[in-house]
Amino acid sequence: MQQTGIFPRAGWINSTNVYEVNVRQYTPEGTFNAFFDEMPRLRAMGVETLWFMPITPIAQQHKKGTMGSPYACSDYTAVNPEFGTLADFISLVKGAQALGFKVIIDWVANHTGWDHVWTTTNPSYYQHDETTGTFKVASGMDDIIELDYDNADMRIAMIESMRYWITTAGIDGFRCDLASWVRVDFWQQARTALEETKNLFWLAEMDPIESREYMEVFDAAYTWKWMHSTEDFYKKQLPLNTLTQLLQDYNDRAGDHPVKLWFTSNHDENSWNGTEYEKYGDSALLFAVHSFTWDGIPLIYSGQELPNHKRLQFFDKDVIAWNGEYHMAAFYSTLLSLRRRNAALHAADDAVTTYLPATGSGEKVLAYLRSNGRQEVFVLLNFSPEESTIYLSDPVVKGKFSNVFFPQDHLELPLDEAFVMRPWQYLVYEKG
Repeated sequence: MQQTGIFPRAGWINSTNVYEVNVRQYTPEGTFNAFFDEMPRLRAMGVETLWFMPITPIAQQHKKGTMGSPYACSDYTAVNPEFGTLADFISLVKGAQALGFKVIIDWVANHTGWDHVWTTTNPSYYQHDETTGTFKVASGMDDIIELDYDNADMRIAMIESMRYWITTAGIDGFRCDLASWVRVDFWQQARTALEETKNLFWLAEMDPIESREYMEVFDAAYTWKWMHSTEDFYKKQLPLNTLTQLLQDYNDRAGDHPVKLWFTSNHDENSWNGTEYEKYGDSALLFAVHSFTWDGIPLIYSGQELPNHKRLQFFDKDVIAWNGEYHMAAFYSTLLSLRRRNAALHAADDAVTTYLPATGSGEKVLAYLRSNGRQEVFVLLNFSPEESTIYLSDPVVKGKFSNVFFPQDHLELPLDEAFVMRPWQYLVYEKG
C-alpha cells in the first residue's frame, strides 16, 4: 500500500489498466448476464480493471432520446432494469473478481435526474432555482438537477449510498463523474468514511493539472488536456514541442501523487467528438502506444479491440458492430502484457525513472527510456506524417533490446549509424 496525497493507495493501482464497459451498447441484449460471457476474452487480452458506466436506474422525466442518459440517476441504491437485477450485478462482480479483475462503478455525485427518489423524500437535498421555484438545472444539461452540498444530511446519504455498493456487491472502487464539480471537502469526507470499509480505487473525471487539492484525495485522474491537445496536434499539424511541454506540465503542475489516466477514446469522446480514427487518423495507434508506455495507466473503451469505427449513440440503443474478429486485440494484449510483467511501466512509482535521449530528428521523434532497476522499456514514436532519420548514440541507453511486437527484431544500443522511421511509426523495445 502506498501513500497518495493524504490517503493510502492500494498497491495494485500502479500497475493496473482500465477497460470501460458500456453495458447498453455492448451486446444486443444490453444486460449484465450477456456481458458476463465477454469477460474471459477480456481477461485473456490482459484487462485488469473493469469500469462499468452507471448501473443505476435512469430518471424518466425530461429524459433524452428513447432510453435516457445513464448519468441521470433516479435511485442511487437500485439497478437499472435495462441491465438486469441486483442479483445479476452481484453475480457479475463475483465472476469478474474470480477471473482476477477489479471492478469499479461510475458514481454521479453532482446531480440526479428530475424524478430521483430524493426529490420526493428529501427535496431539501437539492439546490433550488429562485426564479422558477423548482430544482436547479445542472449547467447545460436540462435532464439533470443539482444537489446541495451544504446539506450535511444529503452528504451522509450520498456516502451511505456509495457504501451500499461496497458492502452489497463488493466493488473495488469508483470512477467519479465530473469530480471537480463536487466540493473537494465532500470527497475527503467520503473517502475517509468509506476507506474504513475497504481500500478502494478512486478515479476522478478531471484533469490532474486542474487542482492539486483534489489530487490529494483521488488516486488517478483523466488527462483531458492531453487528449484535446493531441487531437489539435494531429489535425492542425502543430509542432511536437506543444506535446512535450504539456508532458512536462503534467509533471510540474500535477505533482507525483496522482496517477495519470491516458486514453484515445471513451464514452464521451466516442459519442460526441468521434472515434479515435476520426480524431487521430493514421496516428491513432501511435497515440495508443504512448498511453500504454508513458507514466500512468491506460484506458480502453468498449469496442476499441474490434476496432470500432462508429460513434455509438448515447441516449438510444446502438450496439457495437461486433463481427467475431478482434483485429486489435493482439495489439492491446502485447502492450498490456508488457505492462504486467515489466515494472519499468509502473505508474507514479518513485523507483521508476524516465529519460529522454536525443534522437537528432528535430521536431519529429519522441524517444524515452523508462527504467526500474534492471528492467527497462525503450519507446520511439515518430510524431510526423513523414519519414524521420534518427540517431541513437546516447550512452545512457545501452544494451540489447527486443521489439515487443516483433520479438525476433533485436536492437543493440547505442547505435553507430542512423536509421529511418516510417510516418507515424511506433517502436517499443524491452531490455533483455
